[in-house]
Amino acid sequence: MRYVIAAALMAAAVPAVAQMAAAPAMPGAPTTRVAAGTYQVDPAHTQVTWEVNHMGFSMLQGQFGASGGSITIDPAKPAQTKVDVTFPIADLSVTSSQFATHLKSKDFFDVAANPNARFVSTAVTPRGANRATMTGNLTIKGITKPVTLDVTFVGAGANPMTKKLNFGFRAMGTIKRSDFGLGMAVPIVSDEVKLTVNAAFTA
Repeated sequence: MRYVIAAALMAAAVPAVAQMAAAPAMPGAPTTRVAAGTYQVDPAHTQVTWEVNHMGFSMLQGQFGASGGSITIDPAKPAQTKVDVTFPIADLSVTSSQFATHLKSKDFFDVAANPNARFVSTAVTPRGANRATMTGNLTIKGITKPVTLDVTFVGAGANPMTKKLNFGFRAMGTIKRSDFGLGMAVPIVSDEVKLTVNAAFTA
């Protein structure tokens, strides 16, 4: 009887295993090449996450999306890559509406006078097949400072919903918020801000 039950269980598992094996893979892959050209930023899937140390009690994060921008890229000439992306500060996302209102005030971003931030690349140094160091000018609150980002190519492929080429990068860097006129509560809240950028582009 025990063997009959085991055989029945194995037989029942076969269709499930076959279904798993037949399941489609993710359409993007880091080895997929991108045709040379200029591509538009995908605002729905581009985000900048910032992180500060809040008074030594906890790590605090917030996020910006992108409203527009582009990348000009040629895989045969990666050092010539150009990126220009705009981020609407008014649409920042945090965990409290009261906190968001304070961040938009003159104490911090002064959104009424400075509604957007912008990053424009100035140089790209490839480091292997899928990584690079990108430097550029970051403008926040009307102040422009150089920023260095460690960039990793995530992948590319045809989007099954739009049938268009999609690809993206993940970038990480560090800035000082006081450099951009955002120094309120330093050093009680850390001056150092860690940035994680997930940038998506589409044909």
